[in-house]
Amino acid sequence: MRLRIDPCHTIPAEIKLHQLSRILEIRFDNGETFNLPCEYLRVYTPSAEALGHGPGQEILQTGKENVTITEIKPVGNYAIQPTFSDGHGTGIYSWDLLYKLGAEYGALWADYLHRLEISGHQRKPTDKR
Repeated sequence: MRLRIDPCHTIPAEIKLHQLSRILEIRFDNGETFNLPCEYLRVYTPSAEALGHGPGQEILQTGKENVTITEIKPVGNYAIQPTFSDGHGTGIYSWDLLYKLGAEYGALWADYLHRLEISGHQRKPTDKR
């Protein structure tokens, strides 16, 4: 599923990775804070692996329940590039994308779960750390 990204003109003031809970906490300069699960970030990767190379070529990401972020690299002054424990590391998450993923978490997560259901996939229980 391609996400329409509108410019939000806000930037992260702080980014914290909570390894045990597998949460990326992002506080933006407008005061909003989002707690984004690593699984959620992984399944909404903006890379060609998930998006394909054009509309209609999207690939549903499955089996990412226990994925973590192992490294985060800055990309200029506009994005981060996380590396995930499953080896994926090509997605570049702009500030606008991260803000959208935070602001629309409920709807986007529900959509992902719905797409899993209609494709016949079931999420596996997550590891208890």
